[in-house]
Amino acid sequence: MVLQKGRADGPQVRQMRIAECLVGDETGMIIFTARNDQVDLVKEGSTVILRNAKIDMFKGSMRLAVDKWGRVEVTEPADFTVKEDNNLSLIEYELVNVVEE
Repeated sequence: MVLQKGRADGPQVRQMRIAECLVGDETGMIIFTARNDQVDLVKEGSTVILRNAKIDMFKGSMRLAVDKWGRVEVTEPADFTVKEDNNLSLIEYELVNVVEE
């Protein structure tokens, strides 16, 4: 379920449109980065299915993305309650190199 949708950025290099949307289910929430035609599919309060979604790291935080191998589908309204106290995009990660001896 789409909880919030940010304003799509204006024209950019290569005419790419991007909007960040807060999406969630009964396990938690995460920011979904919608690109190009995906921007038109996600609307606040709508329910979408993200097929073959992947995690991208952006400034140490997780973002959900659907690339050319995936699909965004608008579907019937959801009948679950979003777990709003588990926002995975708020967790900051840091790459740590492990030295093996």
